[in-house]
Amino acid sequence: MNAYRLTITPLAAFGTRPLGDTLFGQLCWAVRNRHGEDRLAKALLQGYTEGRPFAVVSDALPQGYWPRPALPGACFDEAGEDRKALKKRAWLPAGEFAVPVREWLTRCKTPGEAPGAAPASHPQPHNTLNRETGTTGAGQFAPYNMDQWWFGQKPKEPGAAASEVWLDIYVVLDEARLSAAELRALLEDIGAVGFGRDASIGLGKFAVESLERVELPSQPDAGAWLTLAPCAPQGCGFDPARSFYQPFTRFGRHGDIGVHLQGGPFKAPVLLARTGAVFSPRPPGEGPGVRAFAPRLFVGRGLGGEKEPLSKAIPGTVHQGYAPVLGIRLPQLENAA
Repeated sequence: MNAYRLTITPLAAFGTRPLGDTLFGQLCWAVRNRHGEDRLAKALLQGYTEGRPFAVVSDALPQGYWPRPALPGACFDEAGEDRKALKKRAWLPAGEFAVPVREWLTRCKTPGEAPGAAPASHPQPHNTLNRETGTTGAGQFAPYNMDQWWFGQKPKEPGAAASEVWLDIYVVLDEARLSAAELRALLEDIGAVGFGRDASIGLGKFAVESLERVELPSQPDAGAWLTLAPCAPQGCGFDPARSFYQPFTRFGRHGDIGVHLQGGPFKAPVLLARTGAVFSPRPPGEGPGVRAFAPRLFVGRGLGGEKEPLSKAIPGTVHQGYAPVLGIRLPQLENAA
């Protein structure tokens, strides 16, 4: 497997934040629509929950930045700066990756300083008409707002283009099952149709600017992995004393024609670790698990499948619990508890 970087330009507001697991889900629908269900199920998803993914997709990251690791504050040098201000620094410039992790916090940028890291939220009014009265009303017919996320500046005039922002999506790809050219065509399909919620009314459109093979960086003497997407570390055997992450529950739902299938569009909730998680191998002799650090392109595991079904509508549904990773060297953690 090799890593690729796709650079995209958002062309419209997004109704769903483009995180790695949701991007992977829409990639699967794009495969089904372009190549057929047999290729998706029999060629690409075969072995997905046994550690053999055909693709592992990162979040859409601001170009030129890596997410700050979810390490406790004691792991960083604060240099006398205001702690509340430091907590807002969430994005490390790629050119600073080689410096010791202890210095990262003072070198990170706030979301406002990293273009594309802080999409602006704008409420969009919605309503449902009562067909008997021809108007809105109370209860299910009451007007409501839903947020839209603009990665560039929201255009002031209707029909005008948003200001350009470039986002990078890293994909660890098994080229024996899906070629790089096919991957680009599939992402172009998603960008043309729209990604996520309200794609049917124009949200989530983007253009694929480039696709190139890359080497995911790793620090010298690295001993831990930093994730670029939400992932599922359960059962992977990482060292709990040297692994750090923020958990969240994903209440997923099917996209595409899955919303119309009998059984409903909703999938079983799954517990994931947010992007920026840090996982370390166990020291020798400390129970079962990952014993030593080794360069990897991804960590985590595939969720769902026949053994642990996530959906009544599509029994074979899987969810990306893998994440592309960077290798980092953790600082001394004696005072980080």
